[in-house]
Amino acid sequence: MTATAVTDLILSHFRSHRRTRIEADARPVALFGPNGAGKTNILEGVSLLSPGRGLRRAGADELIRRPEALGWKVTAVVQAPKIVHEVETEAQPEQTRQVRIDGKAQPQVALAEVARIVWLIPAMDRLWIEGADGRRRFLDRIAMSFMPSHAQAVLTYEKAMRERNRLLKDMVRDAHWYTALERQMAEAGAAITLNRHAALARLAQAQDGARTAFPAAALELVHPESELPFDEAALAAALEAGRAADLRAGRTLIGPHRVDLAAVYIDKGVAAAQCSTGEQKALLISLVLANARALAEDTGTPPLILLDEVAAHLDAGRRAALYDEICALGAQAWLTGTGPELFEDLGDRAQHVAVSDESGESRVEQKPNMWRSP
Repeated sequence: MTATAVTDLILSHFRSHRRTRIEADARPVALFGPNGAGKTNILEGVSLLSPGRGLRRAGADELIRRPEALGWKVTAVVQAPKIVHEVETEAQPEQTRQVRIDGKAQPQVALAEVARIVWLIPAMDRLWIEGADGRRRFLDRIAMSFMPSHAQAVLTYEKAMRERNRLLKDMVRDAHWYTALERQMAEAGAAITLNRHAALARLAQAQDGARTAFPAAALELVHPESELPFDEAALAAALEAGRAADLRAGRTLIGPHRVDLAAVYIDKGVAAAQCSTGEQKALLISLVLANARALAEDTGTPPLILLDEVAAHLDAGRRAALYDEICALGAQAWLTGTGPELFEDLGDRAQHVAVSDESGESRVEQKPNMWRSP
């Protein structure tokens, strides 16, 4: 199975990187160096090869290197099984992010057709115990990895909902102002709901019977008001019927934007929110790996996997098991850690890159043959 891989990555005036270039093959890429050296910034650059705001959800101006405050740019050669793409994404100060694929301007959603990317970062460690917003974003990224059109459905729904909420806050009662917006929300919302359920079913299949060192999770969608309709007409009717309550609340109270993702550690029968910190992390890793396995089966190529500081939170046995699973999958994973010893078990199955900070500027040094015997 041929992996999707970033074989050439250039970061220009991006975060702490004035100009950084990493040339790679399809093996995992292990980035090591002290905290603050700029390792996560490299992963963030790779994450922008997919639609959205990247793994930190940063605005375009937040990515600008200071103090120069010039426009930033990420350029990558993405090797897929049957085609090679050159992807450029950039933004000038106070302007929106632009995307070019093979030299042609494209909307961000087109990136989903170039590379499937899954990731896990330390900010997600509290996913099961914090607000539902983060869990919905986590689920929507999974759904988008299986069905790239999911990204457009989410954008359409959120835009229409913002307009409807504005009418509600302004106490507009004329029904004809709501009809077209609710029709858009119902069409996109039904697609979102179907995609989310399909993604959960696919994850369950990928976890079932998988030989893995990580625990399986049972996932379920929960809506605070009632069961969310799958059908477009039923959702439109529910939105119309809910206008009075929504006017009192000043916002839309029913829809896929209100859904939560519940998880249970299957072997223990314990809700993820009640699990230990280590168990919660293991469940997240399990889901990311299941997502990657399912994508590999469905598309014939494993996705790019971004794992930020994941090795530091695993014991030696699970760390080795994680590396073995990534390599068995054949995925190009980009991993970060503070020291090279965290990646010793990968050996020459990976490429090793040292990242350092020199007077506020990130530098990289590729380390070929780092773990090979003389």
